Amino acid sequence: MKTDMMPANLRVENLTSPRMIDTANPRFSWCVAAQGRDRQQGGWRIVVQQNGTVVWDSGKQDGAECFGIAYTGPALQSLTAYQWTLTLWDVDGGASAPQDATFETGIMGGVWPAGWITTPPSKGAKPPEATLAYRNRFRSLNVSNFRREFDLPGPVRSARLHATALGHYRFFINGARVGDDELTPGFTDYHQRVEYVAYDVTDMLAEGANAIGALLGEGWYAGFIGLDMKRPGALYGRKPQLSAFLNVTLGDGSIYRLETDGSWTHFIGGLIYSDMLKGEKFDARMFPTGWDSPAFDASDWPYAGIGEGTAASLVGAKSPPIRANKHLRPLSVTQAPDGAWVFDMGQNMVGYSQATFTTLKDHETRFVHAEMLDADGNLYLENLRSGVQEDIHVGATDGVVTYAPSFVFHGFRYVGIYGLKGKPSLDMLTGIVIYNDLPETGSFECSDPTLNQLASNILWSQRGNFLSVPMDCPQRDERLGWTADAQVFAPTGAFNMDIQAFMTKWLDDIVDAQTDEGAFPDVAPRANSSQDGAPAWGDAGIILPMLLHKIYGDAHIVDRMYQPMADWIAFIRRHNPCYIRENANHNNYGDWLAIGQETPNDMVATAYYAWIVQLMAEAATLRGNREDAAYYRELNACIRDAFAARWVSADGTIGSGSQSSYLIALHCGVVPAALVTAAVGKLVANIEAAGRRVQVGFLGVRHVCPILTEYGHADLAYHLATSTEFPSWGYSVVNGATTIWERWDGWTKENGFQVPNMNSFNHYAYGSIGEWMFGWMAGIAPLAPGYTRILLRPTPGGEMTFCRASYISPMGQIRSEWTRDGRSVRYRFDVPANTQAEIRLPCTEGATLWVNGAETAADLRSFYGDSRAVLTVGSGQTEIVVTDPDG
Repeated sequence: MKTDMMPANLRVENLTSPRMIDTANPRFSWCVAAQGRDRQQGGWRIVVQQNGTVVWDSGKQDGAECFGIAYTGPALQSLTAYQWTLTLWDVDGGASAPQDATFETGIMGGVWPAGWITTPPSKGAKPPEATLAYRNRFRSLNVSNFRREFDLPGPVRSARLHATALGHYRFFINGARVGDDELTPGFTDYHQRVEYVAYDVTDMLAEGANAIGALLGEGWYAGFIGLDMKRPGALYGRKPQLSAFLNVTLGDGSIYRLETDGSWTHFIGGLIYSDMLKGEKFDARMFPTGWDSPAFDASDWPYAGIGEGTAASLVGAKSPPIRANKHLRPLSVTQAPDGAWVFDMGQNMVGYSQATFTTLKDHETRFVHAEMLDADGNLYLENLRSGVQEDIHVGATDGVVTYAPSFVFHGFRYVGIYGLKGKPSLDMLTGIVIYNDLPETGSFECSDPTLNQLASNILWSQRGNFLSVPMDCPQRDERLGWTADAQVFAPTGAFNMDIQAFMTKWLDDIVDAQTDEGAFPDVAPRANSSQDGAPAWGDAGIILPMLLHKIYGDAHIVDRMYQPMADWIAFIRRHNPCYIRENANHNNYGDWLAIGQETPNDMVATAYYAWIVQLMAEAATLRGNREDAAYYRELNACIRDAFAARWVSADGTIGSGSQSSYLIALHCGVVPAALVTAAVGKLVANIEAAGRRVQVGFLGVRHVCPILTEYGHADLAYHLATSTEFPSWGYSVVNGATTIWERWDGWTKENGFQVPNMNSFNHYAYGSIGEWMFGWMAGIAPLAPGYTRILLRPTPGGEMTFCRASYISPMGQIRSEWTRDGRSVRYRFDVPANTQAEIRLPCTEGATLWVNGAETAADLRSFYGDSRAVLTVGSGQTEIVVTDPDG
């Protein structure tokens, strides 16, 4: 018997058709596509084959599970391609058509089978034909060209290139670039872990003569790195190294193998420097045209030096790579007072600019990038601190050239070009937008244009800051993975994109940075920061794994992180035996960059302490560890009691009475149940007394609108979300923002720019309101891990007349939409197959409720004083109309 049910979105280790699986028991995941109502998966079967031979057959397994299914067959071979076939059954026994997908293993923890090459020593073994001119250039330049020619004795059946570097690389074969990834390998602690990437290069090779080449830049390994703009390379190393191997299967089944070794030759070409924080200089006069093709004469190139390699683990990249995902055309070009031709891209973006322009021999053209213009119309560069967002091109001949940098990224809306002759055309410049190529999963639209622009700004800030790690800002001399910023934003980020693989990789960085004493870091990788994690910063090491479990149903990440999480709790406990978290808090940032009201830092720390201990109790329960769960529950109770004794008054006042005092305490569960209503009332009174304006920082901001809505004050939440008065989210929007600002007062009409040393115009922390937009306005939330059960709780409010959102959950796409017309609100929902949804709709006594055209008695329940009708539906489309009798 057949069924129309089909497997969809097949993944291995959270990736689609990955080529670098290093896990002995990789996990398979999928979702179910099926039409109609109440469709449920009844069973599944996975068959894994290698070259047509079955290596594992799960057999038919009954059940609805569809993610995290571990391979349990014989040991997988390294560097091997596998095909897996998935068949589903519905609850009536109907079988789907089989769906095929692939994965390839990496080195599987084995020895990396290639040598390391680097620039040759300045003295010593060099071919005698190496010239003095070459040696002089070698001493002054730092981006290397490597090449190797080789002959293939037969036609190519398949070929894979595995590559890594201490630095950044780009490979080329027969004159064409390999892959489309940027800034590879990704940012890790090079002392502990280095990523490699595998490329399918089958179609790039040919029988007979071939050439392979590589550019090697300094990257995160040896270049300038955040907060330390002294001589590059002081942290990880001063001399980049490259390693790769090429496996070619020929038509007769034989294997041709090539790896980096002393037979490769080396040249310093036209890239004078190419650095993420210092920009690039490209001198076309020195560029060896055709260097990556077989016909090139490299007889005067010296041989590459032999690198020492690394003691770090080499691991296959776990996250989709950084790619050029969008191309933007400028809106206008004008001449600034300082002479620059300024292109307005219309969008604050991250990446680089590509230009086609006329140059002259020996002529220098400068491309300078900025987020804002100053009052005179010149590029505003002060907020870059010591960062340099400038790329320089030096012409080799007179004529038209196309130029884009290689190993840089900038944060900018405006590009100022110096050295052009006459007014340029608008189409000479393109903005190349780069970020980790994560599937975008969310869409949002409502009747308020300002809120729609805010949603766009949030997404663009996420695009701009998800570059290998979740960065704090992409323009100044920092660009580090600050842990609190990311944990506050992550719930919003998960609506916008599939962040599972990205955050899984970053949690490895967090664990790499954990001290022997158990302290998590402020930033990951630690880079040049020796500071242990502050409250809410280091706590990301617990908050994020539990979030990934909640959103993606990922129990594996909780297992992986459990001991590091426990070590962090033990670290805090040792230093704070009296349950108040006031010791070993390091840089206790508190409610960072709050405006208007101060919140006690130790109060915030202790509230977070209670929360992460509660999360640990949940983690222990998930793993079936009853003893640990009981310990953490008891510890949580002691912390809550200590918190209440110090910071909670009998009338419900909390801490300093600031907005964040109430918000953080309520979210972290440290307000005694009997005082919750009073505390919420005082929060509301505070907001009203502040002129109905937010007075919060990085930590409080996530909770403003969710807490107000959850406790029955949705209209106040709507007012704050849609306000354009300072300070508000809307203030930046109506003043031209296209990304989220780091500060509420990053720029104001009265005072202009804030202090330049801490004033990014692309920083996602305040964009955490996106969680409320998806999760309360549209009302999409998980009711069980991985959205196996869905909560739909849309909340109309304010002057809004409609809201619609969709989210591609691990179970499939969820849609939620409402339209208000007079006394009636019409709701439409799409629930994916293999799930159920509990719908909670605002509803008063006496209201009428029509479900799919039939009048239905309302099951009214009270949620913190918010009356809602509750009903449960299966998959498919549901339409509900609620009419209030009171108008």
